Amino acid sequence: MSKDNEICCQKFILEPWDDKVFDWEGKRFISEKVKTFYYMPINLGSAMKRIDKLFHKMGAELKDKMCLSDHTSKWNMNILIEVDNEIPDADNHILSGKFYSRVYEGNSKDSDKWCKDFEANAVKKGLRVKKWYMWYTTCPKCAKKYGKNYVAVVGEVE
Repeated sequence: MSKDNEICCQKFILEPWDDKVFDWEGKRFISEKVKTFYYMPINLGSAMKRIDKLFHKMGAELKDKMCLSDHTSKWNMNILIEVDNEIPDADNHILSGKFYSRVYEGNSKDSDKWCKDFEANAVKKGLRVKKWYMWYTTCPKCAKKYGKNYVAVVGEVE
């Protein structure tokens, strides 16, 4: 396969994630900080390389290839990557609680519209969003090759 045809991201199946409520108990993640400029990642590639190095060093596996983005401001975000166990020398996190997810398709410039729709749908279900995450399910190159750019909004809810 040529470099132009390589696929690095698994194909995202939206049905298990679209308009679903989950109870997570002890879901493990590692976190890495990413600089952003008006919410657009600047050093995402180097952050992912640092994480990849940790994974290879430990022989760890990515669980469901879930990578949640926690936009803490327009200048930085944390990425949380789901793992199968604790990773030494990493910033380990555990998420537990009730989470709601809804999948959208399109360009990330529509994020504001998606978030408004997400919150409206959460309210219809009697849920209040406490914490927001964005899951960009594929890199831009793979999204182009698959013909779909799915983004899941995942919120911790009560």
